[in-house]
Amino acid sequence: MGVGATDPERRTISVEEAGRRLGISRGLAYEAAARGQIPTIKIGRRLLVPLVAFERMLDQVTVVKTEAA
Repeated sequence: MGVGATDPERRTISVEEAGRRLGISRGLAYEAAARGQIPTIKIGRRLLVPLVAFERMLDQVTVVKTEAA
């Protein structure tokens, strides 16, 4: 059995998984990653999203919305 998204030791997710968590399509997720809107690291040919950076990004969006309201 491979390492799943619910594995507590897992520190990265795929761009596709980040897209699912954001409620956007796979293609839009890769476009956002290419624009730097989704934080990524590249290891070989794999493009991965560090969970810490992804969660920090989401926390910052929430703070910005709260302050703007």
